[in-house]
Amino acid sequence: MGLMGALLAGQALAAGKDQVETYRYVNEKGVTVIDRMGVPPQFIGKGYEVLNDQGRVIRVVPPAPTAAEIEQRKADTARANSDAQLLRLYTSVDDVDRARDRKMSELDGLSSVAKGNLQSLKTQQANLQARAAEQERAGRPVPDDLVAQLSNLRSEEQHLLQDIDRYQQLRDQSLANFASDRARLLQLLGDSQ
Repeated sequence: MGLMGALLAGQALAAGKDQVETYRYVNEKGVTVIDRMGVPPQFIGKGYEVLNDQGRVIRVVPPAPTAAEIEQRKADTARANSDAQLLRLYTSVDDVDRARDRKMSELDGLSSVAKGNLQSLKTQQANLQARAAEQERAGRPVPDDLVAQLSNLRSEEQHLLQDIDRYQQLRDQSLANFASDRARLLQLLGDSQ
């Protein structure tokens, strides 16, 4: 930087030091106040203006957002992130349909396996109960291990029934989620076309 540049920079700094800023804000009574000392802390959140020595606005400080505005911004950000993720996952509605069909096949398969296991369990229970009945008809006590096996099978049956119920709930929830994703993707792709 040459001598002329240094001179201009020095003049700009000197001019900036001479400039006096004033602040314009509205107080608790609704009166507009112009003050050289600054804005009192209780009024900063309402926003204010900074004026130069000619009374021109050189900067506007907007009011602080309300709690509702903050929540809305958070919701908008979350929605934008969700939409971006949806667009990364699926490029078309057909992708959503294929993913839904795969998920339904997977859950139906798990449910079918659990139902098959339940049927096998019921067959084992019937066989053990028949053995226990034979023991009772013969006047002999039912062996403890047979009673324990029957108890274990009943417990396993309850677990399998819970699993089948859980798979159905997952299926219902997944269908709802895919329907929601499909509808939102249609909106997003429609908006971008």
